Amino acid sequence: MTMTSDDVIAVLGPADETLVAEVIATGATQAELAEAFAWASNDEALMGEGRRLPTGRVAALVDLLSADEEEQDR
Repeated sequence: MTMTSDDVIAVLGPADETLVAEVIATGATQAELAEAFAWASNDEALMGEGRRLPTGRVAALVDLLSADEEEQDR
């Protein structure tokens, strides 16, 4: 099922409309977004748990979230 902007905001909190649209365009589920958000927020902890690096839509979402974070840090 395709996520809505409310679904994205429920996971990410307040977010730029462009980022919300890009996330929705991936076709990912809310669960995939939650996993990607966890990776983007603290990948060292997840790797320390022995979790495999994300692939597919989760990896694409991690890239989107990381790029957005880098842009905000400027």
